[in-house]
Amino acid sequence: MRQFRNDYSEGAAPQILQALVDTNYEQTVGYTDGDPHCEHARELIRQAVGRDDVDVEFCIGGTSTNVIGVTGMLRDWEGVICTKDGHINVHETGAIAATGRTVLPTQDADGFLSPDEAEKVYQFQMSTGRHMTRPAMIYITNATEFGGVWTKAKFDAICDWARSHELRIFLDGARLASALTSEGNDLSLRHIAERVDAFYLGGTKNGMLFGEAMVIADPRLKESFPFLQKERGGLMAKGRLLGVQFEAAFEQPADGSEVLYWKLARQANACAIRLRDGMVKLGFPVYLPSTSNQQFFVVEPAVADAFEKAVGTETFAVLPDGKRAIRFVCSWATKPEDVDELLDFAKMLA
Repeated sequence: MRQFRNDYSEGAAPQILQALVDTNYEQTVGYTDGDPHCEHARELIRQAVGRDDVDVEFCIGGTSTNVIGVTGMLRDWEGVICTKDGHINVHETGAIAATGRTVLPTQDADGFLSPDEAEKVYQFQMSTGRHMTRPAMIYITNATEFGGVWTKAKFDAICDWARSHELRIFLDGARLASALTSEGNDLSLRHIAERVDAFYLGGTKNGMLFGEAMVIADPRLKESFPFLQKERGGLMAKGRLLGVQFEAAFEQPADGSEVLYWKLARQANACAIRLRDGMVKLGFPVYLPSTSNQQFFVVEPAVADAFEKAVGTETFAVLPDGKRAIRFVCSWATKPEDVDELLDFAKMLA
């Protein structure tokens, strides 16, 4: 059976690979500085986000992008508020802490940073003046660590809260393509670009070999980004490989159809919804609602082990009753028949 462990187990979408092959013998300057592919990709992304005043920078992967984005907007005594399950708090091996900056987690349990919980952290940190880390920004993800998709109302509420406290806003977009093409989504790329100080368009988890595109409005991060990227080991010598991939992903097809970047995400989402509906029909309870390419279900430990052995699912939470919340992830390469094969297997465990 195909694996459902994550959305980056495969190589890359054929169109992305072909673009790399077609440009393989070109000689360009390095480090994403001034090569025609990176410059064209930057312009395509500026058009997509509807802003010509932003910087667009290319990064190798999500952890590097998060470290540069967060640290570039913070001073030594400042910290970033996020949910307790936020990637920068859990799955990045203390990368933010290693830079000398502080992560300030809330008690939000569903993956969404809420104004109420953020306010509690803010008030506590501000309670003793110079003796505690001062909150200076918030970090949110779309889709969340549990596959949740931000609504416009919920997104605006946390942005309004952050602005009322003069905090910068950073959005981790590793799976932003999935979120913005999910069923029922009412949040647009342009609206995000208008409201946050920086965010990125994930490529690693949406059909590219590697790469993320950071969109920067914040003046401090614009200035610090080039230097931090080099200092933190995130600057790629063969930088044009990043530009070529994003160029191929955002180039408008001659027939006027949707660009590849969104097409790949829709494919992953469609298979994930097929998986979700099939699992629910078989009686597997959903852990948290998701319309993105990540789906979570509550199962007995033995069933979790069986799924992990067969299709690579991972346990994301052990519940008070001993049951487990396990994750299935669909990618651009997942096909409906892959999902149907999985569901046939799941039927034997139901």
